[in-house]
Amino acid sequence: MNFLIDRGEGALISADTLSGERFRLALDRIRQMEGESEIHPLFIPYFRAAAGWILFLLSGRRTLEDGTFEEAPLETLAAYNHALYEDILPENYGESWANPAHAVRVFGKAHGQVLSALFYELRCMIPLVYEGDSERFLIRMELLLEVYFAFVTAFHEAETEPAEPGTEEESGKRKRKGFSGIPAPAHLREKIRRFLEDYAPEETLVRVQRSLVGGALPERILEQSVSCGEDLRALYRYGAYISENETKICSYLGNLEEETVTKMADTWTEGFRIGFSVTGKDLSIRRRAGLLYHIGFERVARRAVENLRKMGLTAVVPGQQDNLFTRHLGRGGGEIESTSPNPQCAYDHREDLALFLKDTLSSKRLQALKAAYRSLEKETALYAGPVVMETFGEKPFSPSMRAENPRFSDAQQKKIARSKQQADLLYDRAVIGKERSYTIIAFPLPEIVEGYSTGRLAASFDEIFRAVIAINTLDYMTWREVQASIIAVLDTAREVRVLGRGDNRTDLTVRLQTLRDPAAETIFENCVADVNIPVGEVFTTPSLQGTDGLLHVSSVYLMGLLFEDLEIRFENGRVAEYSCGGFPTAEDGRHYIEENILFHHETLPMSEFAIGTNTTAAALAAELGILERLPILIAEKTGPHFAVGDTCYSHEEENRVYNPDGKEIIAKENEYSLLRDTDPENAYFGCHMDITIPYEEVGLLAAVRADGTQIPVIRDGRFVLPGTEILNEPLRGKKRPESAD
Repeated sequence: MNFLIDRGEGALISADTLSGERFRLALDRIRQMEGESEIHPLFIPYFRAAAGWILFLLSGRRTLEDGTFEEAPLETLAAYNHALYEDILPENYGESWANPAHAVRVFGKAHGQVLSALFYELRCMIPLVYEGDSERFLIRMELLLEVYFAFVTAFHEAETEPAEPGTEEESGKRKRKGFSGIPAPAHLREKIRRFLEDYAPEETLVRVQRSLVGGALPERILEQSVSCGEDLRALYRYGAYISENETKICSYLGNLEEETVTKMADTWTEGFRIGFSVTGKDLSIRRRAGLLYHIGFERVARRAVENLRKMGLTAVVPGQQDNLFTRHLGRGGGEIESTSPNPQCAYDHREDLALFLKDTLSSKRLQALKAAYRSLEKETALYAGPVVMETFGEKPFSPSMRAENPRFSDAQQKKIARSKQQADLLYDRAVIGKERSYTIIAFPLPEIVEGYSTGRLAASFDEIFRAVIAINTLDYMTWREVQASIIAVLDTAREVRVLGRGDNRTDLTVRLQTLRDPAAETIFENCVADVNIPVGEVFTTPSLQGTDGLLHVSSVYLMGLLFEDLEIRFENGRVAEYSCGGFPTAEDGRHYIEENILFHHETLPMSEFAIGTNTTAAALAAELGILERLPILIAEKTGPHFAVGDTCYSHEEENRVYNPDGKEIIAKENEYSLLRDTDPENAYFGCHMDITIPYEEVGLLAAVRADGTQIPVIRDGRFVLPGTEILNEPLRGKKRPESAD
């Protein structure tokens, strides 16, 4: 159901008669709200702002319906886009109703948190306008009205008849004793909770449909024939925030030689194809693949669509999907991305669901997900997996921990963690997880050349971008042979000892699994450029018993968040203690880790131990001054790294995987994933976080055999194992390995 224009009133109504009448009534009431004063005076500015926001969104939809959007000057489109996000930009966020701290300061904590969460949900209506989804827009209009009417009712219930003449209250109505004129916070929370319960089936079905089957707006945008390098209008058609990152990268790629654009897209999609090939999965039985990219990369994405089509796959490009229904719902198909207008705002609302989450809502969210997968089971089974482009280079973000933000209770944390596990299991059944694959590649954004705390970068964006292309297209044959020599030694070891260097306090023993048939089996995977681009790591699933010690990193960015002086202590392969700096209190640091590394689990196992071997990436990043801004995807290849959460073979343990030398990889599961048949809800955690120690912080990484013999692989930041000498050449500034043709 799409919006239509009522030319007489300038209102937007639905094509459906019944819903159209609902829409008209809701819109008329919201227009009245903008000028009314029939609620407690303290809350009038909030509801007038909310009504004005709805009307502003609808005025924008009108330009999409009547064709004026396509005819508008680029400056007009940019100005409107800026206006959509103006109130949450850092310079204005302090006075935004979407800022929990501001709402709490004005209304108090109980009311402020609920109303700020509601305002943020109203902000999540932007994609609905651009998608033309009037039904989902309407139900949020009605939610706003329902909350508003609660204030109107409370205000009138608090008043009696006009005061008697000659009394002190003559000028106004008397207040009834015990009535404040403000609805109770619990009453407001209940209204929003019922909204989330009632509409969970419809909202969840849309999420699954657009993530795994198709039909979202970005697919239509990609079909446009006009190159974004010549016309930036397409960027503003998404409704996402468009910054200089998006406009500059779009223009840059528009002027890039076709050969380079082709290489970027071919490397990206070929990694996806190879991922099926090396694991023996049949790609021919699938019909769709997710295509996730950063807005501004349309020229590369279009080429990728063509490549996927040649593989027999239709590209599914999900749009923006952030709202209260989708948060904390486990894995899905992802979404396209653009620069965040204010990362702090998104961080402040990450746990809004805490205000409404009870057993009934938790149950209905999962029931809705089950129903969505069931109704689309024939379609989701054709989904081959996501083809993902990550970007990096934005200004580093370290969030402020604010007491005004909603937080999950301990009981809710456990509920959310368990729900995500169950949701992930549903996803893997729906897409037949053991038969799908994925690939991920990363490119920088123009913001990477802007100065930060250590001074301005010397390199140009063109130099950085071409260096990353070179890293992503390195000839994997060089690494395959070098990594084979590392694996040959590690396969003889009982454990690996890792010690930090300088200020790095790492002192860790990683117990390896035992080979049954060394001639035919191996513990480590020889990872070349397929699912994780670029090339450069050997990895394994450790044995938990005997994996003990301290992991320490002085500074690391994980999922765009800064962790300073991060320490994690392992006991029998499980996280036992943790801390990080950069916060006012140690408890704030612990909570930061609980949210963003442990994801509300009481503990997580060490699920991966790896040695990154891409010294070319490390050297180029250091030379260009971007080492601190590398994404995990590349950073994990620039030193030893350790992951907590699920193993790299999560949900695919029964698939037989082989290294190029023909040896079967047998270290694919641990004590948790072994429970997948008997206790699946406790077998997986629904997360996997890699933490890398840079080469310069590694004092020793040695294979330790059963008799205690140590064979050093890395010492003082350099590879010392015979057969790995070539890896040190980039670190010495010598000729680097050539990129693949």
